[in-house]
Amino acid sequence: MFKFSLSELIQPESRITILDVGASLTEKPPYAHLIESGMVRVIGFEPNEEQCEKLRNSYGKPHEFFPYFIGDGNPAVFWETNWFATGSLFKPNKPMLEKFQNLYELVTPVAQHNIQTKRLDDIPEIDDVDYIKIDVQGAELMVFKGGEKLLEKALLIHTEAEFHQLYENQPLFADVDTYLRGRNFMFGKFVGFGTRCIKPTLVNSNPNLGTHILWCDALYLKNWLDTSGFSNDKLIKYAIIGHDIYDYADLSYYLLQQLDERKGTNYAREYYQMLVKP
Repeated sequence: MFKFSLSELIQPESRITILDVGASLTEKPPYAHLIESGMVRVIGFEPNEEQCEKLRNSYGKPHEFFPYFIGDGNPAVFWETNWFATGSLFKPNKPMLEKFQNLYELVTPVAQHNIQTKRLDDIPEIDDVDYIKIDVQGAELMVFKGGEKLLEKALLIHTEAEFHQLYENQPLFADVDTYLRGRNFMFGKFVGFGTRCIKPTLVNSNPNLGTHILWCDALYLKNWLDTSGFSNDKLIKYAIIGHDIYDYADLSYYLLQQLDERKGTNYAREYYQMLVKP
């Protein structure tokens, strides 16, 4: 929505650390333009070795990508599907998937693999994080529980979550929501939905459109009612991510006000003038 980056006004002292669990080249990430600015470092995980190598070649340094299965640190079964992006640590729920247009066609199991998962908190390459994007086909809650120390440092979380069990026994949106609220995060907004029609009905002849909301992308914000625990650098990063990725002008303005009160600066007023400038 905004035609300027908040970094034109203020920049963080250190790079913004982005954790992308389930990184992929199948779609442009919401933080793509921040990569071009040189302000961010992306740490990503893609267990598919071929896709992980493509990510390394596409992003380059200082970004890092690891072919790890992120989870609770225990052995698990990975369900490989006919489309690599829909593989999961949970078994695809065939009776549910087959009821809707173009779901089982993209989530058909083709193999099972015994794998070892890693907890986020046990990965030495990660010592801090500002923004987490996660898309792991039903295993989001498992990943969060294995990264509680990192969640304490994170400012924003962009997570996929399902409203129906597309994978057997997977946690649903309500479970993810309850857990993150219990970790000092506030629900921000929905930033996308996945819909389908029950077969054989179609909407505008498009099998990917529908009347049933099956999954979502949801944004969670670290509790901003008390910013005393945020360093000045974290306040700046929080404001930049909020403005540049999610159009949170009000939140970014509020965070800059908190920064101004600490430092005696005038960033909030300057930011407001940039917002209202024709």
